[in-house]
Amino acid sequence: MQVFLAPAVRREPFYSVFAVALIHALLLIIFFSLPICGWADQGPNHYRDELIEQAKRARLADAREWRLLLHYQDNLFGGVTSEQDDEGFFLSPQGKQNPEAELRATIEAFFSPAIIGRSKQPAQCAFIARYHWLKERLRFDDSQLVPVVCDRFEGWRAELNPQGVSLIFPAAFLNNPASMFGHTFLRIDQKGQTEQTRILAYTIDYAAELPPDVGLEYAYKGIFGGYKGFFSTPPYYLKVQAYRDMENRDMWEYQLNLTPSQIERLIMHAWEMGSAYFDYFFFKENCSYHILSLLEYANPDLHLREQFYLWTIPADTVRIIVAQPGMVGTTTYRPSRSTLIRRKRTFLTPEEQVLSGQIVLSSDVIRDAAFATLSVLRRALVLDVASDYLRYKSESDDPEVKVYKERNRHVLTERSRLLVPSEEIAILPYTKQPDAGHHTSRAAIGAGWRNRDSFEEVSLRAAYHDLLDPESGYTPNAQIEIVGVAVRQYNRQEQTRFERATLLNILSLSPMDDLFRAPSWKVNVGMQTIRHNGCTLCSNGVANVGLGAAAETALFKREVYFAFAEAEANYSRAYEERHRVGGGGTVGMLVDATDRWKLMLSGSYLRYALGDKSDDIRWYAGSRYTLSQNWALRLEYNHRDRDNDLVFSVQAFF
Repeated sequence: MQVFLAPAVRREPFYSVFAVALIHALLLIIFFSLPICGWADQGPNHYRDELIEQAKRARLADAREWRLLLHYQDNLFGGVTSEQDDEGFFLSPQGKQNPEAELRATIEAFFSPAIIGRSKQPAQCAFIARYHWLKERLRFDDSQLVPVVCDRFEGWRAELNPQGVSLIFPAAFLNNPASMFGHTFLRIDQKGQTEQTRILAYTIDYAAELPPDVGLEYAYKGIFGGYKGFFSTPPYYLKVQAYRDMENRDMWEYQLNLTPSQIERLIMHAWEMGSAYFDYFFFKENCSYHILSLLEYANPDLHLREQFYLWTIPADTVRIIVAQPGMVGTTTYRPSRSTLIRRKRTFLTPEEQVLSGQIVLSSDVIRDAAFATLSVLRRALVLDVASDYLRYKSESDDPEVKVYKERNRHVLTERSRLLVPSEEIAILPYTKQPDAGHHTSRAAIGAGWRNRDSFEEVSLRAAYHDLLDPESGYTPNAQIEIVGVAVRQYNRQEQTRFERATLLNILSLSPMDDLFRAPSWKVNVGMQTIRHNGCTLCSNGVANVGLGAAAETALFKREVYFAFAEAEANYSRAYEERHRVGGGGTVGMLVDATDRWKLMLSGSYLRYALGDKSDDIRWYAGSRYTLSQNWALRLEYNHRDRDNDLVFSVQAFF
């Protein structure tokens, strides 16, 4: 009998079934997670890495715009270093010297909403110029980046409301050494503004952050980078008040021809520079230097900063900007308060000038018969001049400010009773605009005679301008020379030697009149050769200071007469005890004979009571003839005790 057995049913243990179910569940989880991981690999991180790779292939870290945005400059022996000194400006720890690392860190930061930097914003807002430049070059897909709204930037930009940009140059003021080279900043010209309302625009200014009551430390900290420099955006009317009204500096406004996209780039870069600082160097990385960096990013075709190696003089930056084809449109002159008063006074008769000066001292003069007999229009002009001067004094640091304000209130009250408008008077500058001036460095080659010996001479001057240089574009009656040297070859003695050296020579002639009575002053530190005590060509160190007065006439064209009381110290092996210290005085005159021809005559007497007890009588006669903006001829004669020197030279400014 065949027995069919039903196949036995195999029962698996419970734990085995659970294990199989668990494995299946894990497989399902893995299966369903694959698309999720796959999305992650194709999502933000993948896109971020793709952009970084794309930027690397395009060599964007070497692009001029990236170098401009990060302010990289080539090192002397290879590599680059950013001029930025604020660590918060860099997103990579190696960012200051490594453009590639900074570019990678910047792209990575754009994928994060994290708050960064000193301005406490997402990277897309804190470095908005970098963001827009990279977005343009890499064609960002915004949907794959973290959405960020830059409310603060948009609000700031809306307040600026930019339509144009003007370069502003406040010229130097004679009695303010800190203003000796001038200053530059940008004005953001707003949509819908006119020349009359332009004063309400905002500016972009770069300046050192100075502690209150800064003293002598200003000099050495300013020279050696001891201060931090920041960008700021003060209203233009505050800058006009500071430079024109309080510091008496004429202002020149150069309207720049920038396209809307260039203006936008400038605004964005200025925004991201607003929360970072540079170490401020008075001679190189100063106000004008970093203003140039904004213009270079606005238009990368401009190569402005590379034209300044050791120093950046604001007037030179103006000349370089004006020299760019089509860069500058309209130029506007805004006279200082003192220029306005001086020019208006020339429209008064001598008797009216006296009356105006008397009204400044006492408003009771308004009731005098001499004033009452003038016509209404002439009385109005006399009162206008007096009021301008009282307002000028009211905004100065004069201790009698309250008195001047009260007198001006009386004058304005009387002026309102005349019921006639002020006469329209065109206020012309005393010199041409800064870009019309000569370049600030000077080289000269010449020949001459000294004590029956002929010589040839070569001289160089680093900066800036002396009294006999062509005056166009420069503040009249001011001399600032920094670092100069002259070398001579004496033919009979067959000797080549350093003839002169100048470390610093500042001379300010401030002509006095009935209203303005600022003193003149001078400082000179350098060396020269002398003939003394049997030494025919001895080196002589000089330190000289003087305080004096000047007056101006117009008998021919323009003449300035001056006189100084001065003190001087000399050091030379020609002297007993190798030094002498004394004092004396100098008188002289400057004559503008024609627009091209200028003369200078001076005589000095100094007596030295300490060290080598001696005296010194000096005569100087100099004449300059201007050939062109950057070429001039000069003839000079110097006389000291039994020492006569005549030299003729051709000078080139560069």
